[in-house]
Amino acid sequence: MFGGVPHWRGRSWSLCLGCETPSRQRLFWSMTFSLSGFNVKPGFIYTCGGTLKGLNGTIESPGFPYGYPNGANCTWVIIAEERNRIQIVFQSFALEEEYDYLSLYDGHPHPTNFRTRLTGFHLPPPVTSTKSVFSLRLTSDFAVSAHGFKVYYEELQSSSCGNPGVPPKGIVYGTRFDVGDKIRYSCVTGYILDGHPFLTCITNSVTTASWDFPVPICRAEDACGGTMRGSSGIISSPNFPNEYHNNADCTWTVVADPGDTISLIFTDFQTEEKYDYLEIEGSEPPTIWLSGMNIPPPIISNKNWLRLHFVTDSNHRYRGFSAPYQGIFYENHFLSPLAYYSFSYSGLCMF
Repeated sequence: MFGGVPHWRGRSWSLCLGCETPSRQRLFWSMTFSLSGFNVKPGFIYTCGGTLKGLNGTIESPGFPYGYPNGANCTWVIIAEERNRIQIVFQSFALEEEYDYLSLYDGHPHPTNFRTRLTGFHLPPPVTSTKSVFSLRLTSDFAVSAHGFKVYYEELQSSSCGNPGVPPKGIVYGTRFDVGDKIRYSCVTGYILDGHPFLTCITNSVTTASWDFPVPICRAEDACGGTMRGSSGIISSPNFPNEYHNNADCTWTVVADPGDTISLIFTDFQTEEKYDYLEIEGSEPPTIWLSGMNIPPPIISNKNWLRLHFVTDSNHRYRGFSAPYQGIFYENHFLSPLAYYSFSYSGLCMF
């Protein structure tokens, strides 16, 4: 009778006027008839969260497991003892892909502390902070939802690396995660291990324990990505310089010699802003998200590895990216990582 599109969201109905499914422009005005007692404030924004302290605990999205509300904007801040860190382990995770997401911050919820953004229906791996504060922010739109998430968190002493988790289709050998402990990974039949198969819990320069390599991934034999070894090379999105394909999920791990670092210099970068992105781990800050049409600045690893994760949605396609990498060896002098390349920089997009 209103000309809108009705949506069933867990235990509530919403009527979205002017919605065009599955277009992203789905919100013009919303009426929500709730049966679950959610306290939706004026403007149809549901707020929740808080500050959490203690050795461990659990965080659940509102309404879990029956569905989170429309227009959720919930922030949780976990605070540990000084010099300790925080690890979160996902026990359940289901958010409407692309439209509802959980943002993680390595510190208080500020753009400079942004770590990564999670969406969809795959259980994420454990995440460990580098500081004594860690934040989570749930944001949902005004349409379809899912059952939400449940997270277990705990404080880590400076001598513990924490459980690194098991990648999908992976197998882990080892159950101790303190300084000096080692674990090994392999994959089930039909999948290839990308990354370093052995991880050792070591103490870094600030006397904080960390794993010496990222957790490897197990990819199907015909999937994009791979492990890159050697002093130099080029990483490009699939089909570059032609358009990349939709629903891509590619991971590359660049491994240099022990003691070396890696420079990554982008020569081309064109992706659909906010929806197609390249996530880079192993630099400073620990995680960088790149999206849009601007060529990013050079990236230097803080160890002898970098990991690149390229994800695209089901809509628009662009040229993608190309980035030569170069191992940097230091011996009584500094070798500029920029000596081999010329580039232009017009912006860095971080969410």
